[in-house]
Amino acid sequence: MKDFVYYAPTEVVFGKQSEEQVAAMVKKYGGSRVLVHYGGQSARRSGLLDKVCGLLREGGLMVTELGGVVPNPRLSLVRKGIELCREQSIDFLLAVGGGSVIDSAKAIAYGVCYEGDVWDFYLGKNQATACLPVASVLTIPAAGSEMSEASVITNEEGWVKLGYSNDISRPKFAIMNPERTFTLPPYQTAAGITDMMMHTMERYFTHDDDMTLTTELAEAVLRTMKDCAYEVMKNPEDYRVRAQIMWGGSVAHNGLTGCGFSDDWATHQLEHELSGMFDVTHGAGLAAIWPSWARYVMHERMSRFVRFAVNVMGVTNDFSDPEGTAMRGIEAVEQFYLAIGMPINIRQLIGREITDDEITEMVRKCSRDYTATTGCFKVLKAADMEAIYKMAR
Repeated sequence: MKDFVYYAPTEVVFGKQSEEQVAAMVKKYGGSRVLVHYGGQSARRSGLLDKVCGLLREGGLMVTELGGVVPNPRLSLVRKGIELCREQSIDFLLAVGGGSVIDSAKAIAYGVCYEGDVWDFYLGKNQATACLPVASVLTIPAAGSEMSEASVITNEEGWVKLGYSNDISRPKFAIMNPERTFTLPPYQTAAGITDMMMHTMERYFTHDDDMTLTTELAEAVLRTMKDCAYEVMKNPEDYRVRAQIMWGGSVAHNGLTGCGFSDDWATHQLEHELSGMFDVTHGAGLAAIWPSWARYVMHERMSRFVRFAVNVMGVTNDFSDPEGTAMRGIEAVEQFYLAIGMPINIRQLIGREITDDEITEMVRKCSRDYTATTGCFKVLKAADMEAIYKMAR
C-alpha cells in the first residue's frame, strides 16, 4: 500500500434543473466576467447554452462565448481562447459540454496566467503556478475532467496529443443534470462508459493490491458502469441509470478509486497516439488497445487479473488454472465492448489494417523519440509498445 494524499475540492451540484444555480455558483467562486466555452451546435440546439448564458446575464455577470471545441481538443483554439480572455479581461471560465470542452477550458485558464506558450506545460518544460478558476456544466459523462486535475490537448503541428496535470486547475464546481444526457447517441454513451471504466482500470491493475477498501470501491464502480451500459442501451431516458453513469464518470477519475495504488496509464498513453494520428473517439480507442495490453502484461501479476475476472466480469474461478481464468476475464471484456458497440482492435476502430510505418510513428511519439517509458504495472519500453500495437492491429 502506498501513502497517499486525496484531494477532490470540486463542489458538485447534482440533479434535475441543477443548471438553474449556475449564476450563484459562479459568483460564489469570485467570477464576474465569464468565458462560456463549448463545442459544436448541439449545446445551442438543445437550448442549454442559451439558458446558461441567460441565467448568467440575469445574475449580473458579463458573458463572452467561445465555441468550436472538437473531440481531442485543439491547441489552436486554446491559443485563441487565451487571447480572447486577455482582450475581455475574463476572470472565470465555464465549460458547457464534456471532457474535451473542460480540458480546453483548463488549458486556456493556464495560458492566460502565463507569459510563455501554454504548450510548454504539456511538453513538461514548465509547471503552471497560476490559473483562472474553471467550472463546468457537464453534458457528456466520460472523461471525469469535471473533478480531475488532468487536461489533454492535441497540437495540430505534428498531431501530438499530450496531457498535463496540476491541482490548481481542478474545477471549482460541476453542475450535473442527468436529464441533459438523455439524447446522447448510443456510440457516444458507450465510448464514455468505456473511458470512465478505464480510468478506474488504469488504477486497479497495480502491484500495490493490499488496499482492500480501494479495491472494493473500484470493483463496485466497474460493475455498476458495466451493468448500466446494458441498461442505458435499452432505455436511454432512464433517469436512474443516467444518474449512475454521470456520477460514475466523476468518481472514476477524481482519485478515489486509486487511493493507495500506483497508477499505470499505459493504455491511455498508447491510445493518445491512436487518436492523435487518426482523430478517433478516445473511449473507442481505449477499447481497441486494452485487450492487447492486458494479454501482454497479465503475467506480471496474474492474481490481479484473476480477481478482476471473477469480481468484475463474473467469470467462474478455475482455481487449478489461474491463467485460464484471467484470460476468460479479458475475453469477457471484449464481449462487453462488442455488445455495446465498441471495437476490440485497431482495424475495427479505423476501418482498415494499420501499417508498420504508422505503428513505428506512434511508438516514436509515445516513447518521446525512444527516450521515455510508460506504465507501472509493467514498464513499457519502445519494443513493448510496438508489440502491443501489433497485437492490437
